[in-house]
Amino acid sequence: MFSIGDFVVHPMHGAGKIEDIVEEKIAGVRKEYYVFSMPAGGLVLKIPTSGAGASGIREVMSESEARKLMDAIPDLAVETNSNWNKRYQENMTRLKSGDLYEVARVIKTLVQRESQRGLSTGERKMLYNAKQIMISEIVLAERSEYEDVEARLMDAMRQETGRAAKSSKTADHAANPST
Repeated sequence: MFSIGDFVVHPMHGAGKIEDIVEEKIAGVRKEYYVFSMPAGGLVLKIPTSGAGASGIREVMSESEARKLMDAIPDLAVETNSNWNKRYQENMTRLKSGDLYEVARVIKTLVQRESQRGLSTGERKMLYNAKQIMISEIVLAERSEYEDVEARLMDAMRQETGRAAKSSKTADHAANPST
């Protein structure tokens, strides 16, 4: 159970704060709800307290966990499924998981695809939402500014891993020994 003032994460909306716990009567049934507000975008949700765990609500990660996540991004594998519908469904499943490593994988895959081929409208919206989910949690975990976290995230997404860069140079040298 969360308390007023707790910072929590909703898997499909990102991080925010429990502003209040209210009791409301809907369809003749009285239930308690968390009033969850997101600083970025101003979204306010009411989430039943009894179903918070089932909906994937969890505490915001620690600052050290956020650093580990950002450090791991360059090594994340990128998915390259050519079937748009299958790729979209796989990415949506990753987003719904609430696992920020999976959210980061979605962002990295879409950023790479955008630079190579462009994105459909649905994928552009998915990229925007995935970035919001990830950035909102890191902002709260690190007590940082949104723009700073966004810039660092996008830099990490574009980094080539040391291992990948080395194997790429080796392949280039094998193809053209004069380099």
